[in-house]
Amino acid sequence: MIAALAMAGAVAAASPDAAPPAAAPPPTAAPPAAAGPIGLWRTPEDGGSTVRITDCGGAICGRLVTSRRLKDNPDQRDVLNKDPNLRTRQVRDLLVLTSKPIGPNRWGGGWAYDPTAGKTYTGSVELKNPGVLLLTGCVAVVFCRTETWERAE
Repeated sequence: MIAALAMAGAVAAASPDAAPPAAAPPPTAAPPAAAGPIGLWRTPEDGGSTVRITDCGGAICGRLVTSRRLKDNPDQRDVLNKDPNLRTRQVRDLLVLTSKPIGPNRWGGGWAYDPTAGKTYTGSVELKNPGVLLLTGCVAVVFCRTETWERAE
């Protein structure tokens, strides 16, 4: 295909009546779906927090990048954590999500931590489409809540 395009450009350039060859379109990044849940996600909590999800040994991990509260206080600490020994750790870049693959576009068997409440939830993650991630967190099997995160990239 590349050789055919090069040949077509050479023929067009050789013809005095031909218009100049069209410029090649700029390269584009791979579609977000190729990354699965990997990337930056906006949450509905705390005025729109941003979490970076990465691969961590076959599972996914999410770290808090920013939030309304972090913008107001960049040195915010995890003061609501149930464990007093963890209350002095910084919230920025805090690990707030881990989950293992359980099926196509689904992860589970992990946990999500909400530093605004100091609570940890079990639950699951589902990539609904390239721009929408559903997180379901449960305190007990019957007390669950689902949040919709939107891709921020």
